[in-house]
Amino acid sequence: MAVSETYEDPAAFWEQRYAGAEPIWSGRVNQTLAEVVGDLAPGSSLDLGCGEGGDSLWLAERGWRAIGIDLSATAIARARARAEKLGLSAEFVAADLGLWVEAGEGVDGSAAPFDLITASFLQSPVALPRERILRAALSRLAPGGRLVLVSHAAPPPWAQHDHAAHGAHDPTRGPHFITPEDELAALGPLESEFAVLVAELRQREVADPQGSLAQIDDSVVVVQRHQALPEVR
Repeated sequence: MAVSETYEDPAAFWEQRYAGAEPIWSGRVNQTLAEVVGDLAPGSSLDLGCGEGGDSLWLAERGWRAIGIDLSATAIARARARAEKLGLSAEFVAADLGLWVEAGEGVDGSAAPFDLITASFLQSPVALPRERILRAALSRLAPGGRLVLVSHAAPPPWAQHDHAAHGAHDPTRGPHFITPEDELAALGPLESEFAVLVAELRQREVADPQGSLAQIDDSVVVVQRHQALPEVR
């Protein structure tokens, strides 16, 4: 992780990130997430680091009982406002995921498991106990439930060009890119009750700052808790 993580308050950093008058994200679902979970039967879902709620709202539109959690109160307020505007019942909670891990319970105060837990681009240049968060997420999957992790695996092509043109990138402020191998290492040894369904790089088409199309690499990992085995009599 970046050196700056130890010097900047995460809550202040993310509030500053969302401080402008306008949303900073498109409001659309993450394309890769939609491809991975689009065929699943609706159930209960939790989005870790939901930002302004695009993924959770997309799930709610498809019948999921969707909850999103994020550190930024501003981002959560925007997600709630959009849910109300769209007439969706998605729930949004402003909370520190590190404290969520320590609490040992769900965001609603219960220990109820989830059928789907997602984390799209849960990457931060300031302190984030990401490994503990992901391992806690695994423990909160219902039987048959899936943990879906979509992460930036490499900088976009235009960022690489900018770095070459303007000199070395400041290592204390750089993003931490994640491979599927990194994700599996963060999850730790998976017990026999879990199966890795997907662990791969996928390319996604995006527009660069000039409006031209470019390809960007995402790391995609999907882990499923096995259905409970029938009781032996």
